[in-house]
Amino acid sequence: MEFDWALALGLILTAAMAASAAIVLAGVLQARSGRRTGGIFSDPQSGTVFLFDGETLLDATPGARAILALSPARGGPWLRLLAYLVPRFPDLESRLATLAGDGRLTLASTGEADPLLLMAEMRGGVTRLTLDDPTGAERPRLDHLAQRALVEELDQLRATVSQAPLMMWRESGRAEVIWANAAYLLEAAKRLDPGEDLSWPLPRLFERAATAQGAPGQRQKLETQGAARWFELVGFAEGEGRLLFALPADAAVQAEASLRDFMQTLAKTFAHLPIGLAIFDQHRKLALFNPALLDLTSLPPDMLALQPSLFSFLEALRDRQMIPEPKDYPSWRRQILELEKAASSGLYTETWSLPSGQTYRVIGRPHPNGALALMFEDISTEMSRTRRYRADLELGQAVVDAMDEAIAVFSQAGELVMTNAAYGALWGHDPVETVGSGSIVQLCEQWRARTAPSPLWSEAERFVADLGSRRPWSGEVRLDDGRLVSCRFSPLTGGATLVLFRINRPDEATPAEAATLRRA
Repeated sequence: MEFDWALALGLILTAAMAASAAIVLAGVLQARSGRRTGGIFSDPQSGTVFLFDGETLLDATPGARAILALSPARGGPWLRLLAYLVPRFPDLESRLATLAGDGRLTLASTGEADPLLLMAEMRGGVTRLTLDDPTGAERPRLDHLAQRALVEELDQLRATVSQAPLMMWRESGRAEVIWANAAYLLEAAKRLDPGEDLSWPLPRLFERAATAQGAPGQRQKLETQGAARWFELVGFAEGEGRLLFALPADAAVQAEASLRDFMQTLAKTFAHLPIGLAIFDQHRKLALFNPALLDLTSLPPDMLALQPSLFSFLEALRDRQMIPEPKDYPSWRRQILELEKAASSGLYTETWSLPSGQTYRVIGRPHPNGALALMFEDISTEMSRTRRYRADLELGQAVVDAMDEAIAVFSQAGELVMTNAAYGALWGHDPVETVGSGSIVQLCEQWRARTAPSPLWSEAERFVADLGSRRPWSGEVRLDDGRLVSCRFSPLTGGATLVLFRINRPDEATPAEAATLRRA
């Protein structure tokens, strides 16, 4: 039997070709089977890719799901993704609105050291978003414990921001709210209509002008169910955007309102005071004055409204002759410095006699924080009354000094309140030193020492100390030099007592002899 080599060779070639075709077909079938069972994002190394149908997430790679999990925003996946992408791609929303017509777009991030690329594609109503790092730099890998520590720290920071009792939010360069903490979102949710949810971009609670200016001390008011709450806005620049905080300021606003009301009450009270008041701050600038100061000093209101310094204020008084004129200008400057120094220590009190005849009492008092208060009081009437009273006293004293009889007046308490020159000559006492420094008991002892023994002085002590009904009476004593003195004790109004001493002349009958002659 002859072996057919041609047939054998044909069979071998046919078998080889069939095996190759089977291998290729098996690979194709396996690839198709893998796509049907695993989905388009089953490969963990496929990058950061999102697949959305409208705002519904169809699928995402593990890296994409990690971004959604770490996003600080609350809500659905679309809102979380926008919260992450919009700060990096400011035109994203407007560009995505035209994606259906464009079919594909590519954006580059702004404001970052390592830019990102965002590629968006729409097919059949399904949107595919891909994030890529164009630099292709490999980032250092962390071990499991380091990765765990970073995740725990991130969770703590997020929990801290979420539980913070004050509102915090970020704004983009267009003043859009791109991130907010839980306190801000809760406050924003209170202003939504029933059934309405938070949407992107987040609603604005405070005026755009206030948050954009970034000036310190900005205060804004929020109305919640008819109740007003005040907040102080504090902002920090972050690239083209800003990080802002809303600090509760209700207590500060209420304190300022109370202080303002108190100042208004003080101003109304000062407005009715007859005393001129000028308060200078720690820099010696006029901070407060009342209308009485204008009346007393004749200074123009516009000049005081410009808050002049203490020296300028006193210089204006000097120009209007409302201050005692010094001998020369250097002494005037020294006087001003001494006035300020004395007033700052609370020791300044002076009486100014003005060329116009008026008399002012000027008092300087220190105030907290280095402030200084000057008070001007017109005491011209009081000084005139005092001078007239002093003149009346001097006239009365001159009248009693002109009397020949020595007199001594005692108060209800038995204190010596008045004597005359004849009293000093009779008893050897200086009236000025005696008045107000001697009681009836002390003076009776002195009188006893200069007269012969007599029960009259004991009767005099009882008479002056008696608070009941009294009648005048008289008596006689003899001095050590032999002269006879007639004494008369008479009650006065208010419990006072008048004691009159008279030396009898040799040719004059004594009161006792006169009484005998009258009986005869």
